[in-house]
Amino acid sequence: MTTELFRADAYAQSCEATVVAADARGVVLDASVFYARGGGQPGDSGVLKLADGGAIAITDCFKDRDTGDHIHVPVDGAPLPKIGAKVTAEIDWPRRHRMMRMHTALHLLCAVIEGGVTGGSIGPDKSRLDFDLPDTALDKAHIEAELNRLVAENLAVSISSVSDAALDANPDLVRTMSVKPPSGAGSVRIIEIAGADLQPCGGTHVANTGEIGRLRVGKIENKGAHNRRINIHLED
Repeated sequence: MTTELFRADAYAQSCEATVVAADARGVVLDASVFYARGGGQPGDSGVLKLADGGAIAITDCFKDRDTGDHIHVPVDGAPLPKIGAKVTAEIDWPRRHRMMRMHTALHLLCAVIEGGVTGGSIGPDKSRLDFDLPDTALDKAHIEAELNRLVAENLAVSISSVSDAALDANPDLVRTMSVKPPSGAGSVRIIEIAGADLQPCGGTHVANTGEIGRLRVGKIENKGAHNRRINIHLED
């Protein structure tokens, strides 16, 4: 199982690692700063730097749910490193940081909108959440103002955990209706935005809401009798 260094420190941009497997799917390391796609957040891209000065460009990263291995997907045609090789795994930091800002912004959107989340996706420039909001009128200007108020308040973002039993006893913590947070390991990772939002999440986030920067609300779309899709953008 790959040690997920990004869980404890989302700001870690590189790490030393050992290749434990390499095949048609990609490269498995014993530890990695690469986020493996999940929860609507894409996998990281970046590079594996080799001891001989060579490098392998990585376009994606995903997790093998059976083994816990993180598969680092190289560009087509790239040579695979040898098992046991020492590498420096380095993420595309500007892209990751935008993902962190966006993911945290979606938590703020959950704080502004009351309703279960039925779907979502995260991108470096545009992200969205779908809410179960039958017969609900949404005011784009109000949502945007509330989001930017929470950004300006520079609220602290912290990581903690609760037991599986505690989460079962507090089902309101889970906002996603279609996907349940991973459990069974004894504890579940919790992201808290001080005074605004508290929910299970395995993604990467910034340390405070001020780091998100100004947000713009894009289209608000009707995606069915119960689904309202809210798109948000980073102003920069």
